[in-house]
Amino acid sequence: MNTYSELDVEGYERVVRCDNDVVGFTAWAAIHDTTLGPALGGCRLWNYTDEQEAFTDVLRLSRGMTYKNALAGLALGGGKSVIRGDPQTIDRRALFENFGRFVDHLGGIYITAEDVNVTLADMEVVAGQTAYVATVGASGNPSPFTAFGVYCALQAAAAQVFGSEDLTGLKVAIQGVGETGGRLAELLVGAGCKIAVADINEDNINRLRHKIEFERIEAEGIIDADCDVFSPCALGGILNAETIPRLRCRIVAGSANNQLLHEQDGEELLRRNILYIPDFAANAGGVINISCEIGQAYDPQKAREKTAAIGNCIRRIIDISTRDKLPTNRVAIALAEEVVAASKGGNSPKTSSTTR
Repeated sequence: MNTYSELDVEGYERVVRCDNDVVGFTAWAAIHDTTLGPALGGCRLWNYTDEQEAFTDVLRLSRGMTYKNALAGLALGGGKSVIRGDPQTIDRRALFENFGRFVDHLGGIYITAEDVNVTLADMEVVAGQTAYVATVGASGNPSPFTAFGVYCALQAAAAQVFGSEDLTGLKVAIQGVGETGGRLAELLVGAGCKIAVADINEDNINRLRHKIEFERIEAEGIIDADCDVFSPCALGGILNAETIPRLRCRIVAGSANNQLLHEQDGEELLRRNILYIPDFAANAGGVINISCEIGQAYDPQKAREKTAAIGNCIRRIIDISTRDKLPTNRVAIALAEEVVAASKGGNSPKTSSTTR
């Protein structure tokens, strides 16, 4: 049986904890901002070291969803959920039945979907308990659209750094080749890129080996890969004071959420002349695809066209960053906050310089 606790967190509209001692999990849902619409964000299942790690993750992910949905021009707010449990041992059906009840308890302020270690089959179980779940039905697995969005973002980045959107001959080092990273690897090989990959999950490596050729790099060495593009497609916090000095690339662009451990890490990337494509701008393809099924008949072509517009968003971020000599992550945050402020009928003084 679920038990719920409301948590008061400054800057967030609602944060709720769910405990279930029978199944053996604790989950958190963080609704950061619903100015633009109900909060949409996936559910992540991870065997977090402790509760604080999980709690910190859900807060960061939730805020990132507000920025992601705002930059993508969606009528959706930002929210996220995480479950602390062991994906290898937990009773998945019981887990996601009770998680579905948790989502339903929130009364529609939050719409859930897939994320790390959560599948479409899991979401189908959730849908048996609540109507507030996306991807079950028309739009399906959002990963192909997330990968395509990152691909479009990378084209925009390549035009800035190398003078052309043609990716032929570029070497891309991909960290994590699961649902999204693997699909991105296939797109990049199709575009003429050379690929190096690392993943702690051997099944992901073996599955990809049947589809494309690539260089295998051990997980701990991918940061040091000599490449044109480093593409983080696993978990967050990978770009930090320890790892950034080890990068040997000109561009960082990937699908992982919260790639920067701290916002100021974007300044160090700028100082090192490495073009960082903000994750929440690049990886919006999945939520764009999901948005195309909410309140309307799903059209995959429309979803693809809207996802391709990520390239325009990235070009705008790069232009402002270059003009004002600001880190791209701070520019992207400012643009997203302007969208939310405008919807509230106000203006954000700290971001006004981005639109002059």
